[in-house]
Amino acid sequence: MTYHILIDTSVWLDLAKDARNLPVVTALEELTKGGDVVLAVPDIVRTEFERNKIRVLGAAQQSLRSHFQLVRQAVQALSDDPDKEAALGALSEVDRRIKVDSQDVTRVIERIEALLAAAPASPQTEQQMMRVTTRALTKRAPFHRDKNSAPDALIIEAYADLIGGDTGKKNQFALVTHNYRDFSAVNTDRRQPHPDLADLFSDEKSTYWLSLPDLLASIDEDLLPNHDLEFQGWDESRRLSEIVDAEHFLYLQVWYNRHWNRRVAIDKGKIKIVPEAEYDRTTYRADQILDSTWEGALAAAKRTEDELGEDNIGPWDDFEWGMINGKLSALRWVLGDEWDMLDT
Repeated sequence: MTYHILIDTSVWLDLAKDARNLPVVTALEELTKGGDVVLAVPDIVRTEFERNKIRVLGAAQQSLRSHFQLVRQAVQALSDDPDKEAALGALSEVDRRIKVDSQDVTRVIERIEALLAAAPASPQTEQQMMRVTTRALTKRAPFHRDKNSAPDALIIEAYADLIGGDTGKKNQFALVTHNYRDFSAVNTDRRQPHPDLADLFSDEKSTYWLSLPDLLASIDEDLLPNHDLEFQGWDESRRLSEIVDAEHFLYLQVWYNRHWNRRVAIDKGKIKIVPEAEYDRTTYRADQILDSTWEGALAAAKRTEDELGEDNIGPWDDFEWGMINGKLSALRWVLGDEWDMLDT
């Protein structure tokens, strides 16, 4: 039995972000070399990975540089503290580890590129573009979210052609994505495809996955544990850089949501934008905001949109919003704040 797997760009990029994903990449290499798995790689996936890999590598290289420098400066400022030299020694180890991690990420990216390059060519066709246009005009997933989803739709149509070209041999097909907002069922089990895409997975030979490790485990349950043995010396806990980056990301999401609540209040007249001449600086008034302050907030909101991307700025349902706040509180507790610290 051969598994034909189309892996969305979102999955490849997430694999590339962290060298600890190397066992997954290694397992995939073994399955493709053995002929158990054939990767389907549409041109749009190759293009998007190539365009975004520099950003992924840059983020890994930058890591916690700015935070690390602040800590080093603080330790240097200590004069006679007996633990100063030990702390500086530990910081030197952190600095070395940052360089090693970024090199590891480079190797993961190179191995992913080799997998993509070895896959059979899957050029975009005129028929696929026509079907993408039809999806857009009829607002069918992934166009149900009123955003430019042409790249996502091309991936779906490439998968449709993949299963449509089955010659009747013992083949299995799978689509793997982390982009549940565009591809998964709404307000229900995310592991199920959107109803607009359900016909692609109505046959038991075609399956929908949000986790590549889970798919690989279904093919060979012993494969990943065996490859994990190669990397048992790696740290299991998250690195500080990951925690700091995640805290910053969640902070921006919470700030942006609160910013939009204020926008709504202004639109409804509950808050008034006033010039300096009318602004009362002696007493805080929740129903007023200075015009220059609001201009700065709008500029900050635009920067936040650019940094997070349109898929990460909401709106969210109550469950998702609770998860975001809970994650931020937990990460801040790990970084030294008290529980329920959600200030922005």
